[in-house]
Amino acid sequence: MADHMSPLDAAFLDLEDEEPEVSMAISSVAVFEGPAPVPEEFLAAIRARLPLVPRYRQKARQVPLDLGSPVWVDDPAFDLSYHVQRVALAPPGDDTALHDRIGDIMSQRLDRARPLWEYWVIEGLSGGRWALVSKVHLCMVDGVSGTHLYQVILDETPQGGAEPPPDVWAPAPEPSTLSLTAGALRDLLLNPVEQTRMIGRALAAPRATVRRVANTARGLIALTSALWPASASTLTGPIGEYRRYAVGRGSLTDVKEIAHRADATVNDVVLSAISGAFRHLLLQRGEEPHAHAVRSLVPVSVRARGEEGVCENRVSLMLAFLPVHVADPVARLRAVHEHLAELKASGEAQAGEAMTALAGHEPFLPISWGLRLAAHLPQRHVVTVTTNVPGPRGPLYLLGRRVLEILTYVPIALRLRTGVSIFTYGDQVTFGVTGDYDSAPEVEPLARTIENEIQALSLAYRPGPAPPVVTPLRPKGGRPRRAVGRLARRGRRR
Repeated sequence: MADHMSPLDAAFLDLEDEEPEVSMAISSVAVFEGPAPVPEEFLAAIRARLPLVPRYRQKARQVPLDLGSPVWVDDPAFDLSYHVQRVALAPPGDDTALHDRIGDIMSQRLDRARPLWEYWVIEGLSGGRWALVSKVHLCMVDGVSGTHLYQVILDETPQGGAEPPPDVWAPAPEPSTLSLTAGALRDLLLNPVEQTRMIGRALAAPRATVRRVANTARGLIALTSALWPASASTLTGPIGEYRRYAVGRGSLTDVKEIAHRADATVNDVVLSAISGAFRHLLLQRGEEPHAHAVRSLVPVSVRARGEEGVCENRVSLMLAFLPVHVADPVARLRAVHEHLAELKASGEAQAGEAMTALAGHEPFLPISWGLRLAAHLPQRHVVTVTTNVPGPRGPLYLLGRRVLEILTYVPIALRLRTGVSIFTYGDQVTFGVTGDYDSAPEVEPLARTIENEIQALSLAYRPGPAPPVVTPLRPKGGRPRRAVGRLARRGRRR
């Protein structure tokens, strides 16, 4: 039986097809203490872990005429050395140079004829450090499962973990175009039967079904608010092929203390800091930070416990207006908290999950055509994307080298010119800021302002007298180097 992509996973492939300049790959970047392992040692370590991630030796095949969603098939020509690249930074190898190189790497599309992942070992970081860039197409993983994949290749102790299972992988014969077409036609014929079974299961539990339908309808009504465009600004518009990248950092202990004293959540705090950074950016550009200027797509994980290692997307979304119109950091945090509480109560995320699950029982052809049509329509509803994934609290290691920090990268597409990915590791929270190279060059100032906003909140909520009571507010309505590409092509065997 073919291993089909979910409609959501397939949507990320379709989006990349419809936007030639866009790479829909996510990334985690682990920065290690040195020295870097020699190439043979690193390849051996990754090869030993491949049985733990079967998807790493599979590639995506399109079904002819979009009669079905793409399928995952074994790659009979799998070559590990193709997927592992090695580059070095020029002295002094500071963080700016690392971030520039990450932007270069993530600007390039993954080869769709091969498994959709790459590892990049980056040597020459200052302080004797080195980095590992894990680049994976978004159709394979979301942020949660991407983090789990890192834990598959990393260890919790310097001595290493349990021995991986023996590698007995032998590629299955690759299906022919004819067999893929025949399988898709068979699935189309059986689709009414599957839908009848689904209706039967729903009728067998009428109370639960009525409750789920009511909650989904309520969430869909809330989601229709996103049909109203955000206020016009330079934060959205056409984007190009190349990306900039910068990182902001903060103390997770400080963020948790702010959340505790403000009776808010960690997610409220980080989104408040990001809101302040976007407010500052708009003011710097001479634009008014209206209440409806910045609507963010906020992915919400809907993974059940124990599903962290499943290599597919299990996410829904909320569409939140960031309160960039609020100048005071304390009042802005309260506005974020209230707005997110309203969105959670509205059932937006549950409605999105339900519609995604329902799409899995429908013929793929109209879904694919609808997504491609939507990609060509003017997108003025979402301004940015902000992802927040909690990482491990304890230290991680690879071949005895300790991970000092983990940075994350979120792709941008359509008319979104910036995106922010939040990740926690140990006691550090990092903010990876992605920007279109030409239209959003201020990624470094954005990252620094996020840091400043965290510090301002920490100062406002420091132990001592309680901060002033604030009336709750409700929102009102140049090219980069091509050297990486040359190095990659030079080192690959096809």
